[in-house]
Parts: sequence; structure tokens; C-alpha cells
Amino acid sequence: MARTKEFDPDAALQAALELFWRSGYEATSMADLVSHLGIARASIYATFGSKRELYAKALERYSEQHGPDIVVELSQPGSALPAVRAVVHRFADEAAADHERRGCFVTNTAIELAPHDAAMARRVGASWDSIETALTSALIRAKAQGELPAGRDPRALARMLLVLLQGLRVVGRSTDQPGRLADAATQALALLDPAGPATADQP
Repeated sequence: MARTKEFDPDAALQAALELFWRSGYEATSMADLVSHLGIARASIYATFGSKRELYAKALERYSEQHGPDIVVELSQPGSALPAVRAVVHRFADEAAADHERRGCFVTNTAIELAPHDAAMARRVGASWDSIETALTSALIRAKAQGELPAGRDPRALARMLLVLLQGLRVVGRSTDQPGRLADAATQALALLDPAGPATADQP
């Protein structure tokens, strides 16, 4: 008979996610994981594989927990453009309120691992593709509803907003100036207005 595990793998994975999210991949040692998860190194290897495999599972868990939120927000019936604006402002507000300086786990992975890890780059790309698709769909609806000027390209705007959202997460990790984030969000969203963003000499 197989021996029953003496710990909850689901809880252990969640604990690993929190540690990797806070400290990153390279700065988290196996000794850190053993201490934080409260289980033996051999049990970690037996259940999750290597540190990299555990990180990949944690990233997948994070995407499952946080990825659907933006899709749901942008897929609600009714006026589409206010939903897009609300998502952008939410990202700016959350980045400004990130006092633990954790950022976004996916964005952190893009910075730390994706440049030299093709598998991680694909995972990051899949997450960004999902956000871009949700934004594009919402902006196409906004255009059909007459909320978005006819000459604007929904896909190009979605890509711009995707880059903005990731940038907000990065800057939010290291700034103590929330106004910087709010202004960036406001100016980017002005591109969705018929008149475009205001210049410095406009009221």
C-alpha cells in the first residue's frame, strides 16, 4: 500500500507560490522552500520535481487564480469601453497599493526567467495573449457600440494597453509616487477618446 502523504500538496503549492512571488526564482533556495513549506526536501522533489518544476507549477496556479478575472471583467454585457477603463484604472490602483512590492508573478517571470528560458517565455506569452484577446474583443465591441472612434484599431490599442498594464506592475514595484501610475493610465486611456490625449498646454 502506498504511503499517505503527511502534508497537503495543494497547500504546499500555494505556499511555494507566495514565496516565489515575493522573492523570485533565483533568490529562493531549496532551503528556503523547505523552511517555508514545512516539508522535507525529499518530499518536495517527490511531489513537485525540481525547483524549476515547482516554480512552473506555481506560475500555472497563479495564472489560474488571477488570469480569468480580467476576461470576466471585459466580457460583461453592456457598454464595453467603461469596462476597459475600469480594468486599466484597477491595475494602476493595485500597483500603487502594492506595498509589499510583489508586482505580478507573470510579469516578474517575464523579467527574470523568460529572456533565457523558452518554456517560461511561452507561459508568459500565453498569459499575455489571453489578456490581449480579451482587450481586443472588448474594444471591437466598443467600436461597434459607437464608443470608440471609427479610425481606431482595436487590436493595436489592445496591445498598447497590454504593455501599459505590464509596465504599471513593474513601476509599481519600485515607486512611491502613485500619481505617476495614475497619470500614465489616464493618458493611455485618452487614446480611446475621439480627441485623443491632451497636450501639456491644454486644460
